[in-house]
Amino acid sequence: MTTKTSLWLTLALGLTLSGMTHAANTITPTAKDPNLWLETIDGPKQLDWVKQQNAETVKTYADNAEFKQLDARLLEVLDSNARIPMVSKIGDHFYNFWRDKEHPKGLWRRTTLDEYRKDTPTWETVIDLDALSASEKENWVWHGADCLKPAYQRCLVALSRGGADASVMREFDLTSKQFVKDGFDLPEAKSVMNWKDTDHVYVATDFGPGSMTKSSYPRIVKEWKRGTPLTSATVVYEAKDDDMSVSAVRDNTPGFERDFVFLQIAFYDSQTFVRGKDGKLTKIDVPDDANVDAHREWLLIEPRSDWSVGGKTYKSGSLLAAKFDDYMAGKREITVLFTPSDTTALDAYSWTRHHLILNVMDNVVNRLEVLTPGPGEWTRAPLGGAPALSTIAAGGVDDDSSDAYFLTVTGFLQPTTLYYGVLNQGEGQAIKHSPSFFDASKFDVSQHFATSKDGTRVPYFEIAPKNLKADGSNPTLQYGYGGFEVSLQPAYSGSVGRAWLEKGGVYVIANIRGGGEYGPRWHKAALKADRLRAYEDFAAVSQDLIARKVTSPQHLGAMGGSNGGLLMGNMLTLYPQFYGAIVSQVALLDMQRYTHLSAGASWMAEYGDPDKPQEWAWIKTFSPYYNARAGQKYPPVLFTTSTRDDRVGPVHARKMTAKLESLGYHTSFYENIEGGHGAAADNKQAAFMSALGYTYLWDHVK
Repeated sequence: MTTKTSLWLTLALGLTLSGMTHAANTITPTAKDPNLWLETIDGPKQLDWVKQQNAETVKTYADNAEFKQLDARLLEVLDSNARIPMVSKIGDHFYNFWRDKEHPKGLWRRTTLDEYRKDTPTWETVIDLDALSASEKENWVWHGADCLKPAYQRCLVALSRGGADASVMREFDLTSKQFVKDGFDLPEAKSVMNWKDTDHVYVATDFGPGSMTKSSYPRIVKEWKRGTPLTSATVVYEAKDDDMSVSAVRDNTPGFERDFVFLQIAFYDSQTFVRGKDGKLTKIDVPDDANVDAHREWLLIEPRSDWSVGGKTYKSGSLLAAKFDDYMAGKREITVLFTPSDTTALDAYSWTRHHLILNVMDNVVNRLEVLTPGPGEWTRAPLGGAPALSTIAAGGVDDDSSDAYFLTVTGFLQPTTLYYGVLNQGEGQAIKHSPSFFDASKFDVSQHFATSKDGTRVPYFEIAPKNLKADGSNPTLQYGYGGFEVSLQPAYSGSVGRAWLEKGGVYVIANIRGGGEYGPRWHKAALKADRLRAYEDFAAVSQDLIARKVTSPQHLGAMGGSNGGLLMGNMLTLYPQFYGAIVSQVALLDMQRYTHLSAGASWMAEYGDPDKPQEWAWIKTFSPYYNARAGQKYPPVLFTTSTRDDRVGPVHARKMTAKLESLGYHTSFYENIEGGHGAAADNKQAAFMSALGYTYLWDHVK
């Protein structure tokens, strides 16, 4: 399935959207900062500080029977053998990566479609990551595999040490189920390696000094021939030092083989080139902020700004189609497949062999359409249906050879159901059901709208006990993200059910600006100098909950991670009066230094450049580390992070904790030594981190 994040952005940044090594943590700061010493990630003094903080947090919140019981119940959810094993088709088999109690690091395994449709499929193990880790004495974390079509015999497997974004990449044979001796192999780095053909790959990696951009992504992409040293690889493209990244890939669809070079200029600006057999590059002529996707004879274009071409203007957030060869020849015969309205946005799309499935959000609730290319306008028809306030999504199984699709339906109180069907061959059939982990009959789901400071209507979902008393006494957890055009939609969570709802709490999802709930316009409304709008929106939802007497400040907790952790930092420093406790996970917090920490430089398109005085003037208004002051009525706050997070990094949480403690505030901190940006390398760690966050909030807002 292709989401609103460009296919080429995903290819350019590899298996994750961001990441880097620790090398960028040596920039000399321009301002005095007493906590700079905590920026040395792996220093013994720094890790001793971490261990002391961890011990205090565990002693206070995690060293009791109630916590251990919750931890065990959350791990039971994550390890449940009744979960749906989601699959992807590679050749004739369906592959799944699976973790459970017996396989904490995981199994990459496969089965047939007929077998998969059974209640208890028989699986063939392809890679046992626990056995591999034991034999190589490494803590491998699975980062995925890219397999060469149409034969699907060879794959490029990515493995991470401890969950960091940086990966080791190795060639693997699906027939022998062995790594290929003397095959394509890259050491640990932020790499992108894609197949060209059996004996050639495109590789972008750390080739040595000067080969990485200021954002610490690969600056150079090369073509590498089997059996030759990496040093002999031929340069395909060199980006500029202040570009974000570069990569290349071949589309090996039979009959439509094409090579592409992708230049990521900044997070939302990119250029895609077709590479000819002679190595010449021809740019696909679209605006830099548009996403493009080539599929067989079609070129799909998603403009993120209004775009005038061929005498017509196409709206930001639209989906457009043109014949690929005609477009490259200069024709501008464009078909509009989707145009957003005030309440709708394109959430995702996915090809089957003859059709295109669109996933559209209307006030953050999904509907599906099937579009079929034809002379003139494409035909369209609805696909499936879903209960109110739930999420429906569909994706093609194999866009080379069939019109089969998988479809999922999920909701806050509805465990996920997986359907399998073939377009134009009747309705899809339910083949898998997620188990229920809590009694959903005791709760109701509703959608509400708060009014933000500038008058904007901000939607939010509320999951609450039936017959809720509107007396302001209900422990409530409000969650948000608000960045990078990411949408928060209804989805079933056994962990939320067990850790929060079962105890009588109210759970709220705030769809604030900066996200993608209403397309690019909703995202752009909270970019850079307008960033405060996201925080005003979250505060408006909190005020609405209080005004409706769902809860009150002493009973309202807030939680968010990554960019949502930055949101939490700003709720702490800008709106402390609304909250009884806050949990900030793997967060950005020091916005004056963020571009010099981990992968921060790659996000200047979202936040701005603090090294430019005119931009720091407004960045500092949403820098929690800068804005923390003595003498304020800050609620208790827990910061969680990971030593192996080479995307945001643990530095932000460390420094924020140290500063708040120096100012005399009640602050807690926990840093998982493993886990990467997800803060957990396996289910056991994930359960512990979740239990810690929920326990902290519950202890303070009940």
